[in-house]
Amino acid sequence: MQAAEPLFELENAEVVRQSRMILHVDSFSLAKGENIALLGPNGAGKSTFVKLITREVMPLYREKPPVKFNGNPRATLDEVKKTLGVVSSTMQSQINVHLPAVDIVEGGLFGTLGLPRHVHPDERSHAKALEAMEMLGVAKLADQDIMTMSSGQARRVLFARALVHDPSTLLLDEPCTGLDPEGMYYVRSSMRDLARAGKGIVLITHYPEDIIPEISRLVLIKEGKLFADGAKEDMLTDKVMSSLFDVPLQVAKNGKNNEYYSLVSSC
Repeated sequence: MQAAEPLFELENAEVVRQSRMILHVDSFSLAKGENIALLGPNGAGKSTFVKLITREVMPLYREKPPVKFNGNPRATLDEVKKTLGVVSSTMQSQINVHLPAVDIVEGGLFGTLGLPRHVHPDERSHAKALEAMEMLGVAKLADQDIMTMSSGQARRVLFARALVHDPSTLLLDEPCTGLDPEGMYYVRSSMRDLARAGKGIVLITHYPEDIIPEISRLVLIKEGKLFADGAKEDMLTDKVMSSLFDVPLQVAKNGKNNEYYSLVSSC
């Protein structure tokens, strides 16, 4: 039986800005439906890595294409958008107009935050938006002004927006940044629900606390390179985390089955 084509592959991929190498990846592959987390300090290259996936940045030219998406070295932005649903903390700060939450979610069908001016939603798109909101537990907020919501509620609305076009994989860039403990709880619960529903999860974070039990693989990035890549249990150790962040750290396990992790300073 032939193995399925990976969703995303990198080989000898290098991103350079102003003559400075900001990311170099020798080899990386992401399987379709796989749940992984990218972990690393600020400035490590995580955002650039994500932008390689979304095709917002391009690597240096090589005779052998350094990036493949669904096996295609020339995948279009539209192809990538159909496959991926993207949620980021920065996206929330871009919402600066008073709109009902359902309009924000429907905008995900058109790649916008809210409905474009020339678009008039029909019953089908409206139903899709409500269905996505129901899955995230925010359907009752459909008519509420997005700017009157708590950060946690608004973040779950953005999750629904990312889901509305039924992507196979969700790319979650620092989804808990700026949230209070209640908001973090509901966002992490939403991540678990989506993983259980069969969506692939690519989580980018600074914090092991964000890594839900359904994520089994960690990719560690440091100083613009892949520092390590392997099973979560092998990566989340005192030695590896201390080396990654260059400070003495201890990994604590939490939860009923020790399925959650956190970092504490050992100084």
